[in-house]
Amino acid sequence: MKLITKTLEKRFQEVGSQEIADPLVIAKFFTPVGGATWYATEYDPQDKICFGYVKGLGGDEFGYFSIIEMESVKLPYGLTIERDLYCGEKHLSEFCPELKSFIKERIQNQNRDAQRMQELDQIQENQSLEREQDTELER
Repeated sequence: MKLITKTLEKRFQEVGSQEIADPLVIAKFFTPVGGATWYATEYDPQDKICFGYVKGLGGDEFGYFSIIEMESVKLPYGLTIERDLYCGEKHLSEFCPELKSFIKERIQNQNRDAQRMQELDQIQENQSLEREQDTELER
């Protein structure tokens, strides 16, 4: 089975990089024998590498995985790694409810980081205004 079709490649391109706490899973791959599942959230068509969440390979983790390698895997009984044709796009937390607390924490951290960035931007803007005022006073 071809794991990445032109339609999927186009969809990955539309979605782009998902540096968010609960990314949208665009494609799901699995082994029909065993329990390994790959949830792809991003795809690089040049290198044919996905980024996403992997379950069932000894330890669940976020990481990169090669489509070329996955398509070359030969499983027992002539089976191969397959793409789930019927799962549809969902957020990662919908596929992996055990990640909800982890994702909630990531969202809180992102919100806190965004607030800190706004505060830093405000400080820099105030400092810039103060420098302009000092320059005008010196004239």
